[in-house]
Amino acid sequence: MGSPDFAVPILEVLARHYPLVGVVTQPDRPAGRGRNLIPPAVKEVALRLGIPVMQPEKICLPDAMTQLQAWTPDLIVVAAFGQILRPAVLGLPRFGCINVHGSLLPRGRGAAPIQAAILNGDEKTGITIMKMDSGVDTGPILSQRALPIAPDDTGGSLFARMAPHGAELLIETLPRYLSGEIVPQSQPEEGATYAPMLKKKDGILDFTQPAFALERRVRAMNPWPGAFFEWHGQSLKVHKAHCAFEFTPIIQPAGKRIIYDGLPAIYGGGNTMLVLDEVQPAGKKFMPGKAFLAGARDWSITNNGK
Repeated sequence: MGSPDFAVPILEVLARHYPLVGVVTQPDRPAGRGRNLIPPAVKEVALRLGIPVMQPEKICLPDAMTQLQAWTPDLIVVAAFGQILRPAVLGLPRFGCINVHGSLLPRGRGAAPIQAAILNGDEKTGITIMKMDSGVDTGPILSQRALPIAPDDTGGSLFARMAPHGAELLIETLPRYLSGEIVPQSQPEEGATYAPMLKKKDGILDFTQPAFALERRVRAMNPWPGAFFEWHGQSLKVHKAHCAFEFTPIIQPAGKRIIYDGLPAIYGGGNTMLVLDEVQPAGKKFMPGKAFLAGARDWSITNNGK
């Protein structure tokens, strides 16, 4: 059970090592300006591999449960599936349901742990293989692998880098789990955090926050939902940015727009500046900050001597 690119390496490695009776993924969804139906990445790979695919709106619906029972799986592997599994599903396979989760549990429980790790300024994250229970990522741990977070990592780049590690750790863990060599270890409650599913509003840049927090949000929300703020009544997306600090006894108001080293910049809290390296005005493609300034002459008349 899985849907986005993160789950693809996991599906591929499972198909090389075990007989797969079926794949469950999200329904095709409309996307792009044409609103054409786009299949999940996992569906495309499953069809290429000749594995039966089911795409229920909810896995607990009667037709979906009937198909699951007909497949009689020994084990269900879950990776970024996007739906909650009810007890009827969790108790179906004799070896239970195993989740490949993108954090070092108990930190980062929930739907968006990769983005949360960047938002929080964590220096590392990782992969956890866990046996699922009825809670939200609260099940006992089978194995873990830590990974560093690079200073320039985005939600997308970290997502892509973690996916193959998830596949590797899973295929190392499964034989030992199925043989009974691994005894699942209960998660400690100490240090537990929750990373809820992202919404469009999570991309809003609040310039009362210091620039280092804004820069993390820009990276964490790339590629979706994207960081943005209002400019001339429309959303200006920020694809890439960095922090700057100018020592001055005068406290600059949060949200003040200036030009800094030839780039558009905005003051955050504490006289810190978010310098916009790459932006996307409404209805246009991403462009360098300098190119944006060429068409945004009312951005600021301040050049701070540079």
